[in-house]
Amino acid sequence: MVYERGYTTDEPTRDEVNSLSGPTVLEFGAEWCPHCQALQSGLRALMEAHPEIRHLKVEDGKGRPLGRSFAVKLWPNLVFLQDGKVLKQLARPDPSALETAFQSFKSST
Repeated sequence: MVYERGYTTDEPTRDEVNSLSGPTVLEFGAEWCPHCQALQSGLRALMEAHPEIRHLKVEDGKGRPLGRSFAVKLWPNLVFLQDGKVLKQLARPDPSALETAFQSFKSST
C-alpha cells in the first residue's frame, strides 16, 4: 500500500475499520500538529519498507467519532490493526517504538 500524505476528513466508521482485512496502520492527527509533522519522515520510510501494510490517515479533533472510539487523546496516535483487531496503539511514538510496532505485524501472523 502507499503512504498517505494528507489527513482525510472523510473518516471511515468503526464498523468499516473493524472489517478491514490484513495489516493496517490507522493514524490520527492534524496537518498543523508539530508532533504529527515530526513523525512523518520516519513513518513514511517504514510504510515504504512495508508496502503490504495499509495506511489510513484520519484527521482527528473534537466531535470526531472514530478517534473517540479508540480513546485518542494525543497526536499523532497510531493504531496497528490486523484484520480489524488492535495489536498495538501508540501516542507520540519515538522512532524505536514505531519500528517495534511495525514488527508486531510479523509476530501476529
